[in-house]
Amino acid sequence: MGRDKIRLLVHTLKYLKFKQVYFRLYYLIRNKCYKKPYSVLLSEDVKPLIWNDSFLYPNSFLGKNTFAFLNLNHPFDKGIDWNYPAFGKLWTYNLNYFDFLNQEQINTKDGLAFIKDYIQNDAGLKDGKEPYPISLRGINWIKFLSKKNILDKEINQNLYNHYQILSHNIEYHLLGNHLLENGFSLLFGAYYFQDDTFYKKAKKILLKELKEQVLNDGAHFELSAMYHQILFHRLLDCINLVKNNPWKQKELLLFLKEKAHKMLSWLQAVTYKNGNIPMVNDSAYNIAPQSAQLFSYAKELGLQWSTSKLSDSGYRKVENNHFELFVDVGNVGPKYQPGHAHSDTFNFELYVNEKPIIVDTGVSTYEKNNQRQIERSTASHNTVKIGEYEQTQVWGGFRVAERAKITALKKMGQAIKATHNGYKKLNVLHTRKFIPENQSVIIQDTFSNKPKEETKAYLHFHPRIKKIENKQNTISLVDENIQIDLSEEAYKINVLEYDFAMGFNKTIKAKKVEIYFDTSLKTHIHF
Repeated sequence: MGRDKIRLLVHTLKYLKFKQVYFRLYYLIRNKCYKKPYSVLLSEDVKPLIWNDSFLYPNSFLGKNTFAFLNLNHPFDKGIDWNYPAFGKLWTYNLNYFDFLNQEQINTKDGLAFIKDYIQNDAGLKDGKEPYPISLRGINWIKFLSKKNILDKEINQNLYNHYQILSHNIEYHLLGNHLLENGFSLLFGAYYFQDDTFYKKAKKILLKELKEQVLNDGAHFELSAMYHQILFHRLLDCINLVKNNPWKQKELLLFLKEKAHKMLSWLQAVTYKNGNIPMVNDSAYNIAPQSAQLFSYAKELGLQWSTSKLSDSGYRKVENNHFELFVDVGNVGPKYQPGHAHSDTFNFELYVNEKPIIVDTGVSTYEKNNQRQIERSTASHNTVKIGEYEQTQVWGGFRVAERAKITALKKMGQAIKATHNGYKKLNVLHTRKFIPENQSVIIQDTFSNKPKEETKAYLHFHPRIKKIENKQNTISLVDENIQIDLSEEAYKINVLEYDFAMGFNKTIKAKKVEIYFDTSLKTHIHF
C-alpha cells in the first residue's frame, strides 16, 4: 500500500467513533460464527393500529409487475426478483422498501399479493434483510395493514421475524440517518406488536439521536436538504403514531413535537419560494417528499412553527423581492459520518424571480464510479479550485479524508465573509465574501498567498439557460437579462458544458463558466 493511500485511510478513519469500529468488527465476527434464525413465535393476535394520513407516495408500481425507481423502469415477466441487481443496490433497496404499498394507484388485493410473494421468497432475500430496508419496509407494511384493517397471522409473523433481525443488527457501525431510521421503525414495530423490548430500544435511540442529529437551527446534521425532508417525514409519521394510539400514554409525544418544530422551521427557511430545496451535498430530485407536502402534513398534525435563523448548519440564506441566495459557509458534517458530503465549501445557489439561475449540479448516482466522484468534487460546485487539489478529499463513493474547515466567519448586515483552510497544504487560505444588494450580488474571492497552481472559479447555470455571451470580462445570460461582470484579474473565461442531474440515472447537458484568476476575483451579478 502506497504512502498516499495510507495517508488517505488515516485521515478517513481518525474521525470514526469507537462505537462504529467496535460494531463493525462485532457484527462481522458474530455473523460469521453464529447464524441466529431470528424467529420468535408470536404469542398473541396482532391488531391493526389506528392509522390515518393523507400522505401518498409517487406511483412506483405501474401495473403488470412493472416498477419504476430512480428513473429506471423494469417489468418482471416471470415473477418478481426481489434481489434484482441489474440497476445497482439502491434500485434493489427501493424495490424492498415497499413504498408502493402507500401510493395512490394501488388496490388492497395487489398490495397483499406483493407481501405474500415476498414472504414466499423470504429464504432467498439478500439486500431486503439488511437493517435499513427492513426499517423502511416495516413502516410501510404496518401503515398498509393498519389502513386496510388487515389481520393476517402469516404476514405478522414474518414482519415480527424481520423486526427481530433489525433489533439484533442496529446500524451502530454506520450511525447517522441509518440509525435514526432504525429507531423510527422500531417505534412502529413496538406499537404494532406492543413489544416492550422494541420500545425500549426505539426510545433510547430516538432520544439520543434526535438530540444530536437535529442541530440548534433545526437542520439534520448530514446537511442535505433532501435527507432532511425524508427524516422529517418519518418524524411526522412517529408523531402521528404516538398521538393516535394510546399505548405508552403518549410519553414521547412532546419530545417528538419539539424536534419536529425545529426541523419544520429550518425546512421553511431554506425552501425557495417556488417550492424547490437547495440541492446541496447528496440531494436529488423526486426522492424525498416535497416541502409543501410536509408543511401540509405538519399542519394536519397540529404543529406550529416559526422561521428558523440559520446558524450551526453552516448555511445562510439572503432574499428580497428579486432574488434568493443560498450559501454554504460551514464544515463537513457530521465528522464521523460524512458519507453524503461533497467538496463544496463556499458553494452557492442563486434564484432570481423564483427561477434557478446558478445551481448545484446535484447527484445522479450512488454507485462507486467516476460519475459519483465527479459529482462530489470541488469543480462540480460554484466555488474555487486550485490546480488538481480538492478542498475536501472525497473518495470511495461515500468516504471523506482531509476536510476544509472554516477558520473565520463574519456577518456584516446582509454580507457574509468566511475563510477556509482546504488548501493549507499549498499554504493558501481562501476567503470569500458575499455582498447582496437590491438587484445584484457581489462575490469577492481572495487568497492569503498567490497559489503556484492554476486557479479557477466555477459558475454552473440551470439547463434552461441556453444563450450565454462572453465579451471582455462580461458574461451575459441573454434570455434572462442577467449580466455578470468580472474584475480585471480574470484573465481567461471558458464557457463549457456539464451534466446537470435531473434525478438518479438522469442527466441533461447544461452550461458552466470556468474563470481563471490569480489571487483575487470580483464577480458582480446584476439582474
